[in-house]
Amino acid sequence: MSQGDFFRIRKGFLIGFTGLILFFTNSCGYNTIQVQDEQVKAAWSEVINMYQRRADLIPNLVNTVKGYAAQEKEVLIEVTRARASVGSVQATPEILNNPELFAKFNQAQGQMTSALSRLMVVVEKYPDLKSDKSFIGLQAQLEGTENRIAVARNRYITAVQEYNITVRTFPNVITAKIFGYDVKPNFSVENEKEISKPPQVQF
Repeated sequence: MSQGDFFRIRKGFLIGFTGLILFFTNSCGYNTIQVQDEQVKAAWSEVINMYQRRADLIPNLVNTVKGYAAQEKEVLIEVTRARASVGSVQATPEILNNPELFAKFNQAQGQMTSALSRLMVVVEKYPDLKSDKSFIGLQAQLEGTENRIAVARNRYITAVQEYNITVRTFPNVITAKIFGYDVKPNFSVENEKEISKPPQVQF
């Protein structure tokens, strides 16, 4: 065999081997898992970004309300505690692979939402506060942030759904098991039984 034949055979072998690797990675779902895993991480980062925006607004909101509703200390303290509780849960990327930590983070954010709702009920008692420009500005920012949180959570839910379907279906499930990709936790409703009841309207 001449040296030229040897190089042609080696080149053909390398091309064939590369093609086989590309075929394997595409058909086994490895690339799809990688893409969807990154999409989940990006969606989660946006959720964290919106939660951080809300947490940054809380101190200003509480200080503004304090001046008007000094006697509503209990609600104000509750909001402050909820914000501190949120900060105690580290929202690292590892949280996406830890259902227990994910649930703890989700619970802390739920407590924050509940505390803010009670704070807004308190505000209704103070007409001067409702007309204060600084409070109106903060309230608008907070309402906008809550809407952005809802959108970010919805995008995360969709991204996790697509990823989980991929890693649970054949033949991707084999690839996922080999490389250690498991299903990721998603958001759920804590009070599902309560909200399933029809609302009672009383006049």
